[in-house]
Amino acid sequence: MKPRLKIDIVSDVVCPWCYIGCKQLEKALGLMQNAVDVELQWHPFELNRTMPDEGEGIAEHLQRKYGIDAGAAPGQRQQMIEMAKTLGITIRYEEGKRIYNTFRAHRILHWAREQGRQNEFTLALFKAYFEAGSNPSDPTVLKNIAEALSLDANEIDRILDSDRYINEVRAEQNIYTSMGIQGVPTFIVNDKYPVTGAQDAAVMAQMLDKVCAISTAESV
Repeated sequence: MKPRLKIDIVSDVVCPWCYIGCKQLEKALGLMQNAVDVELQWHPFELNRTMPDEGEGIAEHLQRKYGIDAGAAPGQRQQMIEMAKTLGITIRYEEGKRIYNTFRAHRILHWAREQGRQNEFTLALFKAYFEAGSNPSDPTVLKNIAEALSLDANEIDRILDSDRYINEVRAEQNIYTSMGIQGVPTFIVNDKYPVTGAQDAAVMAQMLDKVCAISTAESV
């Protein structure tokens, strides 16, 4: 019997390190040669809870929130872009790119979890934001992804026109912030082993191997 890994991913779909981190995880599991049974589940984290629907320009946002100088930001972003390329993904930071509030997106991802399609929906939102510059909380973007995944696109409007999943998403967010999580991505393995940041795939594979060994020993 293969060891089992339950991996909870606390993430936001406008976080480039979350996109990179999930691809590092994917690569790490490949390095383990499918020697484990894996259950993945994504959980909401909002980097910008108070951001208005129209979002904010990336340069202004980084200066305001993190104090990152506009002149230094392009070099830092280029390193991230190159790292993403090695993982087979594209991250674009063209002129005028904006960052958005993601609460609507997290509500729809909660629904997608119930449909068994949360992982695919999350990856599609990463791609929509980082490759096309789309607003991940735009109902049209969300409906297009739902349709591409053969889900009921009309359900997006029904959810967003109601209060469905508002309390559920807020409750999940509170669980993880109460655990002290202040940055993403955070991977929680088997409910008790946190791995923070977009770790290198080889490093992550070693961590997961250790968890498997501990879990196997505990089950004996």
